[in-house]
Amino acid sequence: AQSENVLGYFVNVERIPNSCSHSPSRIFLKEKKILVNLSMAYYRVNISAYNEAGESPRAIYIVPEFSGTDFPGQIHVKSQGTNAVFTWTPEYNPKCFVVDWGTGKEDMHMKIVTTATRNFTLDNFQPYKLYKIMVHASDVCQCESFIGHENTFGVTHFYSVEGVPRTGPTNVTILNTTKHSAVVKWTEIAAEDCLGFLQGYRLSYTDSSRKKSPAVTLNSSTTSYHLTGLKEKTTYRVQISGFTNAGEGPLTLSQPFSTPKYGTVEPLCICITQHES
Repeated sequence: AQSENVLGYFVNVERIPNSCSHSPSRIFLKEKKILVNLSMAYYRVNISAYNEAGESPRAIYIVPEFSGTDFPGQIHVKSQGTNAVFTWTPEYNPKCFVVDWGTGKEDMHMKIVTTATRNFTLDNFQPYKLYKIMVHASDVCQCESFIGHENTFGVTHFYSVEGVPRTGPTNVTILNTTKHSAVVKWTEIAAEDCLGFLQGYRLSYTDSSRKKSPAVTLNSSTTSYHLTGLKEKTTYRVQISGFTNAGEGPLTLSQPFSTPKYGTVEPLCICITQHES
């Protein structure tokens, strides 16, 4: 429909997951904006326009995941094989807590927990998978009324069982090579390949005589390192691995690189002027 013929808009804000047996209430709008008070749970927004001829197809918008959503110390997790026990200590006593857990917005589960309970046991967790759990406080305990009433108390991520990374970092490149140094850069290990919380990287290098340097341990946010103390006119290869609490993953090897015999030579400019006699 042409915008000048639009009479209004219908908006549905649906929580993910939604354990209600019925669809959420529709919001009728004349304007093209709406302010909604949401918790840190996942939400799906359906928007359609209508005029005298009828209603348009729905536009679907998924509310983006909040960045940096871990609240350290708010939720405590104790793994017990395929089970996990979660405990929390709220600052006030709402009528209920709403607990969400899963591996992402396409795989989330939800349960309402009464205020008499300060812990929650979940089961059937798969090893080596990163799970997210959110605890929300609410004074309204019917799922259709959570929007506007639900406040996120805590968010945390956990593995029921951690594994070692199944790959090393990718795109290992060597830059700025000199007689005695070089810069190593790499792309971090993807989260789905870590199989546990990545604690850091271990980097070492081997020269053409297969002499290996001591490994350097770097934190997980590091993606470059300046090698020093190299020998001139020598071929090297760098190897990097990632590690979790469960151990070290496979090594990634760089392409061989060679240090030059001479250092960088600055160009010399000689200027000659002529004087007429």
